[in-house]
Amino acid sequence: MLMGLGTTAAFAQEAPQAQTGASGAADGASNEIVVTATRRATSLQDVPINITAVGAEQLERQRINDVRDIADFTPGMTIADTGAGSTGTIVLRGLNASDSSATGNSYDSALGMYLGEVPLYYDFKLLDIARVETLLGPQGTLYGLGTLAGAIRNIPNRPNTDKIEAETHGRVYAKSHSGNTGYQLDGMINIPIVKDHIAFRSATGYYYDPGFIDYPLLLQKPGVSLPQPDGPTLVSPASYAANLYRKDDLNFERTFTTRNQLLFKLNEDLQVDFTYAYQKTKTEGGQSNSNGVLGTSKYESAARYVEPVDRQAHLMAMEITANLGNIAQLVATTAYTNVRNRRRGDNTDLLLDLDYGYESFPAFSSWNESDDRRKQFNQEVRFVSTHGGPFSWVIGGFYNNQRNHRDYVEHLPGHPWIDLATNPNEVEYASFNRSRVTEKAVFGEGTFKITPQWQVTAGGRWFEYTSKIAGRAVVPILGDPVSPYDLTAAGGTTKKQGSVWKFNTSYNFTPDIMLYATYSKGYRIGGPNAVAPCILPLNPNVQNVCALPNEQQYGPDSTKNAEIGIRTQLFDRKLTFNVNVYSIKWDGIQVASATVNGIVGITVNGGKAKSEGVEASFQLRPTDRLSIQGTYSYTNARLTQDVPAIIAVNDPAGTYPSSPIQLDALKGDQLPGSAKNSGSLGATYTIPVGEGKVIADWTATYRGSVVTRLGWDRAYGEKLPGYVLHRASFGYEADRYSVTLFANNIFDKYAVSAVSNDLSRVGLNDGVLLRYYRKSVIDPRTVGLEFRLKY
Repeated sequence: MLMGLGTTAAFAQEAPQAQTGASGAADGASNEIVVTATRRATSLQDVPINITAVGAEQLERQRINDVRDIADFTPGMTIADTGAGSTGTIVLRGLNASDSSATGNSYDSALGMYLGEVPLYYDFKLLDIARVETLLGPQGTLYGLGTLAGAIRNIPNRPNTDKIEAETHGRVYAKSHSGNTGYQLDGMINIPIVKDHIAFRSATGYYYDPGFIDYPLLLQKPGVSLPQPDGPTLVSPASYAANLYRKDDLNFERTFTTRNQLLFKLNEDLQVDFTYAYQKTKTEGGQSNSNGVLGTSKYESAARYVEPVDRQAHLMAMEITANLGNIAQLVATTAYTNVRNRRRGDNTDLLLDLDYGYESFPAFSSWNESDDRRKQFNQEVRFVSTHGGPFSWVIGGFYNNQRNHRDYVEHLPGHPWIDLATNPNEVEYASFNRSRVTEKAVFGEGTFKITPQWQVTAGGRWFEYTSKIAGRAVVPILGDPVSPYDLTAAGGTTKKQGSVWKFNTSYNFTPDIMLYATYSKGYRIGGPNAVAPCILPLNPNVQNVCALPNEQQYGPDSTKNAEIGIRTQLFDRKLTFNVNVYSIKWDGIQVASATVNGIVGITVNGGKAKSEGVEASFQLRPTDRLSIQGTYSYTNARLTQDVPAIIAVNDPAGTYPSSPIQLDALKGDQLPGSAKNSGSLGATYTIPVGEGKVIADWTATYRGSVVTRLGWDRAYGEKLPGYVLHRASFGYEADRYSVTLFANNIFDKYAVSAVSNDLSRVGLNDGVLLRYYRKSVIDPRTVGLEFRLKY
């Protein structure tokens, strides 16, 4: 069943199991989902802010494995699925100004992602999750982590101190264009250790998602084998056998995930919940093609090297919930997270684009390796009033210390310019970068009910952050040491503070019709760029790949968000219809650019933008057996001010030699990464059979066209066409078990979700064809069978 709130859809068939502590609660009402977005357990339809909540039943029925699948059911959200190598690129309400990427993001401070009460930008699998809440618009007066565009909260089921529970779930499926079979096996167990007082709950799973991207042009022996043995067109069978080989389905995903909770409920007024979560994901290739170079197909990459990614995350948290008489509830959360991403990739095209002359060696190729580590310690203390009456309040404090460390190395195998005696690892370039961002904040808001139907809310936040960066880069091929750690690090420090605010009001004309409005300010803190600082003065006789002092840090940006919405339940609540309109002004935009020296990607501040839109959802139940639901969003996000010299391109484009230049972004340029139009439409039909029910479900989702960069039509970007996908399922569900046949992307639609680089960086360099431009493609048709057993 699909229910709506404000502008967004909420999916639920029944109210979720009652939760302990501050995580959520259900009142037992049929077809109702209860959320805690306002820090109080409240029926979704009664929350006077913009929120979507996808309940546990719909997470299961729509086979929503992680955050990448949420966008299909959340108006205002666009996610570019770029495969298992990253969390993916998430854009809320069009607030993104950076180029699209076929590898996705592993971190984005524009929005907050939570596992329970802990902020962590990571795609944990949605096992044993009560619901996923998505809040659109600035967050900061109710949450420790202040955000610019919104927050996504994965709310886990809490340990149950009353009874033993267990569940097993499995899935097996075939994927078009893949030679392997996918499978998933997961389970949950809940054990009351001391009835009513101590309980343990664990959810663990293993996922194997088969790949469908082949790598047919891998080098047999780098530095000896010829990457392009017969020129820049095709490869003869004889040359292929002598130099190249292929590996198929390399963009597979192997993920192990576990979340474990131990709850101590000392009494009705005090409980402590300990959580440990861990997830590890491996793949050996990207989910992208190479735009047809050297005859490769739409499901083939022209990379010269296998491109493995190994990433993992640890999360440890303690949450204390205490009722302070009849005055307030205290929630104190302390958490430590440790994320590590290690990857290798084909680096040849980067060096061809920089045009250092390496291609004069016929067997020239290059590969890179990176190791990114992010450690975060945060604490949040929050008081929520419980004294009743017309006035209620929330007040809290937040501390966050995030440390990042990145090691990066480029290798040049077999090249005659490498001196193996002094450089046995054939390092062409190496760098390290370490940074620390420390944030402190106090926040809160108060709500006053003028009448039982009319409430007004005001909130604020004060914050201060410090950002430190240090690093160094070396080019051993030009006489530098092999290791950047052999030289003294360079860097700097910056410190800023500020405040944000929020005003909200709502009026209930009837119990089933509510009008609400919000005006709020959001912010995103600045931080360090992950590029080694330059050593000044620069040596004009060597390669300088580094960040100048004004490129080492970027500042905060802010938004002012105004929206008004109405939510209704009509015809004896058989029809739920919700719609809202919003306007967001964005100032000091954090946008992707490049360093002057080495054209390395960085973030800078510049310009202003506006995002305006409409978001709507409906759910109709003409009979008890049939449910029809849909969502729609329109997002018009564009620059409102020219930004000089910010879009990096090659001039002349598509040929070498060329020089990097930076074009102006212009007022009216569409912001990249989000669809102007998107929506979904689905129907669910239920037939009672025996002790259970047969359920047939069909859903179509639409994502409109997306531009890949600012000024795409003059800066060698693309407008990626929109597409419609269909999914369906047919199954039997009983109280203790279910069996379901399902299909995703039923018509095997081919579509591009994102690209890397731009079309000025293509063509020939001294006869060598660049393979720099990559297109990330969506999952092809998937057909499978799944089961679920509950004990």
